[in-house]
Amino acid sequence: MERVPKKWLYLIGLSLVWGSSFILIKKALIGLTPFQLGALRIIFAALFLFAFGLRKVKGLRTREWKWITVSALLGTFIPAFLLAFAETEIDSSIASILNSTTPIMALILGATLFGIQSSRNQLIGVIVGLIGSVLLIYAGSEVNPNQNYWYAGLVLMCSICYAFNVNIIKRHLQEVPALAITVGHFIVGFVPAIIVLFSSGFFSEATFEKESLLPSLGYLLLLALIGTAIAKTFFNKLVQLSTPVFASSVTYMIPVVALIWGLVDGENFSVFQALAATIIIFGVYLANRKKKSKEKSPLA
Repeated sequence: MERVPKKWLYLIGLSLVWGSSFILIKKALIGLTPFQLGALRIIFAALFLFAFGLRKVKGLRTREWKWITVSALLGTFIPAFLLAFAETEIDSSIASILNSTTPIMALILGATLFGIQSSRNQLIGVIVGLIGSVLLIYAGSEVNPNQNYWYAGLVLMCSICYAFNVNIIKRHLQEVPALAITVGHFIVGFVPAIIVLFSSGFFSEATFEKESLLPSLGYLLLLALIGTAIAKTFFNKLVQLSTPVFASSVTYMIPVVALIWGLVDGENFSVFQALAATIIIFGVYLANRKKKSKEKSPLA
């Protein structure tokens, strides 16, 4: 029973942090290219984590490093660039909405590839949440008819990556400390990120002549430290405390936060979008509601 309040605390905290990440990406892209943003996001987060967390990876076995490497690519490295490119063409709120397809991907992958069972409540909750997400997408297309939805496919690719990642952590890294997984992610991605940064033209004279560079770096630093380094650790812990479907349900609540930030930033927010957001939250509730039974829940 002690784990139930804790997992919900992680879920709400991550929703607030990652819901704010999309507007930070949007602001950082004013002065940075997608390749520069993705690379610097990984580098900044890595340096922060290395300062106090390197000792956490001592003693990890070769088998664990194998899965940490796969998890790093799917859960951290590739999505950092996919989301950056996606937000060059679609609004931050739309990107967050599309990201909410992660739980249904996690449910399907968990059942078909990882042998992780899901309850009827989880299935119903994921479907309800997905319906809410579709309604949000429809409302967004009505408000922003000129957006290039081909780039939405990049966010859907992110959802698939995240779905694989949560199942890998649950199946193969359950006993590894959450901070060790996070630090391992950035050990794997640090050198490749440096290579990408040098190849992106970031150190050219033209880059440093941009007036928007310093504000963009400020937004990026906040994104890297809080939205990547700290939040990744909390997310890995959430996966271990609950199930892949519950952990990925954070993406149902992210659009609510992202839409609020979009409103603050001048984006339109309709009553239809508010209704759809309510449906999403209700889906999260259904996916995690306990049966009235004397049997102890496996999540308790």
